[in-house]
Amino acid sequence: MVLRRYALLAAFLIAVGVTSSAAQQGQPPKGDPPKGQAPPKDEKPRPADDKKAPQDGKAPPKDEAPGAKDEKKVPPTVVTDGSVIIAGQKVEYKATAGMLPGTDKTGKAKANIFYMAYTRKSGDAPAARPLTFCFNGGPGSASSYVHLGFFGPRRVLINNDGLTAPSPAELVENDCSMLDVTDLVFIDPVSTGLSRAETPADAKLFHGLEEDTQSVGDFIRDYVAKFGRKESPVYVAGESYGTTRAASLSTYLQNRGGVKLAGIVLISTVLDFQTIRFGGSNELPYALFLPTYTATAFHHGKLDKKWAVDLPTALRESQKYAAGPYLEALHKGTLLTDYERQAAAKQVAMLTGLSEEFVLRSDLRVEATRFRAELLRDQQTVVGRYDSRVSAKVASRPAAGGTPGANGTPGAGPGANGAPPPASGPGGGPRGERVGGGDPAAALLSPLFTAAMRQYLPDGLGYKAEAPYVLSAPVQPWNYGSAGTNQYANVTPRLRAALEKDKGLRVFVASGYCDLATPFAATNYTFSHLGPRPLMDRVTMAYYDAGHMMYTHEPSRKKLREDLRKFVTAPGAESTPKP
Repeated sequence: MVLRRYALLAAFLIAVGVTSSAAQQGQPPKGDPPKGQAPPKDEKPRPADDKKAPQDGKAPPKDEAPGAKDEKKVPPTVVTDGSVIIAGQKVEYKATAGMLPGTDKTGKAKANIFYMAYTRKSGDAPAARPLTFCFNGGPGSASSYVHLGFFGPRRVLINNDGLTAPSPAELVENDCSMLDVTDLVFIDPVSTGLSRAETPADAKLFHGLEEDTQSVGDFIRDYVAKFGRKESPVYVAGESYGTTRAASLSTYLQNRGGVKLAGIVLISTVLDFQTIRFGGSNELPYALFLPTYTATAFHHGKLDKKWAVDLPTALRESQKYAAGPYLEALHKGTLLTDYERQAAAKQVAMLTGLSEEFVLRSDLRVEATRFRAELLRDQQTVVGRYDSRVSAKVASRPAAGGTPGANGTPGAGPGANGAPPPASGPGGGPRGERVGGGDPAAALLSPLFTAAMRQYLPDGLGYKAEAPYVLSAPVQPWNYGSAGTNQYANVTPRLRAALEKDKGLRVFVASGYCDLATPFAATNYTFSHLGPRPLMDRVTMAYYDAGHMMYTHEPSRKKLREDLRKFVTAPGAESTPKP
């Protein structure tokens, strides 16, 4: 009897165990309990984002929601108020410094893109105000030059002639700012300024013509949407390689960005890189740089007295010769007779301030770096590349013969100091400087703008960042993709396509006579080959007596301000049809 009772008890216990096991198999996996059900006593609550609890087992503080620490990592947005006197009128504005997220072409690599925006407090609806997105070039340059040099409400103090500047850097009110006629947004492309890829290794995925066009174009689209500016007339303004970006953006924003452009501003333009690249069998730059050599020689008093009467006359004769007899002589190559060679050398010498002997020794082909070193050799002085009016004494001079280039002609290869020719962009360095090339203009301006921006961010905009502000970032090698598969990148077809598609789109082009980075004759050549002649009816060409950053010269800055004011406020410019 006792044995039977034990057998029944054992059977009961086994049945209970099977039922319990089956119930456990039917439960949901550990995590959030079903709605309305408390978690089991032996299981700690999990954070709402299902992340693992801290190793010490402590729950988040009651006043800190789960995920709050991640939110604190998002870069801040700082808003301040300011005012500036422009053309005798007080302009009050709101300044915003912050970040917008971006991704690469694949959508996988992420970045935070830094911007500084100024919105005028005019009482008008935002849609009634034009909006201009501004950036510099490089590739690899932050927006500091166009920001603190011309467009923004504060500018770096430079002496009126643009040849010298006070030290240390000083910021003053900018009475030539464009803020009275257009709101402004300054964009620092990825790796420049404070813009960074989330993963350093992914930065290179943003370094290229197509990659850069996509990330900046998406930024413009996102900014316009976020701040309710879809109805505003939108402009893009680029300088140097920034003009390459602007031309590429013209089609990107039409086709993929969902933003209709009212106008494009190109300052110191390079759209077709064949026009500025010396070397190989490319004869074009020698002819297109010649008028800038003439302007430089005129400024330094080295021009032949026949042409030194006035600059317009000298430039007219130089352009006429460069586009005709000189280009013909270059194309003949070794088929030139001795008489033709001698005659060409004499004319080039008269128009450049160089000696006939030097021109002959250079096989009639004088590369810009060698010109800068040779013009004032007797004074042991080199002239600037960004602004050939600027000059500086040098300790020693390179040999006059130069180094033969790839085609066997002197001046087509390395720079005067033996530095290699540029691999991409308007020049060899982040802002186009030839590495070690000794550009007095860059030496004058780069330290000023770097110091000024690093001062302006915390003191002027109240924006404090742990990372340093990078004026010139190492972004080489730069990927030119399909636009550069034949060695010379060319985005002129993109600008033509944008103009043909949008009959209301207008372009403003500013060139400095003393710019030896993107010479004005090269820009003229590019636009003379833009397409059908009627397209030029919507292109405004303007010229200035200074160099690449012509706004560092007070008369040029004032003229540029007035020219751009007319461009933005032209009849019909303020009303942009919806896309």
